[in-house]
Amino acid sequence: MRWWLAAAVTAVPAESTQRAIGYPSLFLLVLIGALVPVVPTGALVSSAAVVAFHQTAPFALALVFATASLAAFLGDAALYWLGRRGMRSRNGSRWLEAIRARAPQERLEQAQGKLADHGTAVLVLSRMVPAGRIPVMLACLMARWPLRRFVRGNLPACLAWAATYQLIGILGGSLFPQPWQGVVTAVALTVVISAAPSVWRRISRPRAV
Repeated sequence: MRWWLAAAVTAVPAESTQRAIGYPSLFLLVLIGALVPVVPTGALVSSAAVVAFHQTAPFALALVFATASLAAFLGDAALYWLGRRGMRSRNGSRWLEAIRARAPQERLEQAQGKLADHGTAVLVLSRMVPAGRIPVMLACLMARWPLRRFVRGNLPACLAWAATYQLIGILGGSLFPQPWQGVVTAVALTVVISAAPSVWRRISRPRAV
């Protein structure tokens, strides 16, 4: 009985420390990943969901979802606002150039066509498709959408994105008894999902004769 009480007492501070450090870190990293589109934010959310799945604290998964979706939403809104400033500026801006550099012309044209046909619904799909967010955001900028219209359509996109990658983390966490095993599985799944579209484009691209 004593050893069980001792283990419980030592486990509580460990989880408290994880929560105190983990949620602010997750928020900051997802926010940075939204502003600088090179951070694998999907893998971060999935990994955080694995850790939360193995915690005894109530609402741990709900906090991961709220933290990730809010950080993604604020990061997207900030990047779009910076892009709009660059569009209005005579000399542009480094943020706008960064957005343009990550949106190939072919994908930008596709995004513009889908945006014209489906409106804000395209934002949800762009968040779910790896590397789809930036071309659609640039298409919104070139269509001169006001910030209010963009954030209104981007809110459900961020919620759906956070829920999807959290489900991947829950799946990884439920398969293994140890959190680190679930984290490895979740990261592997997100890498495969992220790489699949580019691999498919290379395979389906017609070869020059």
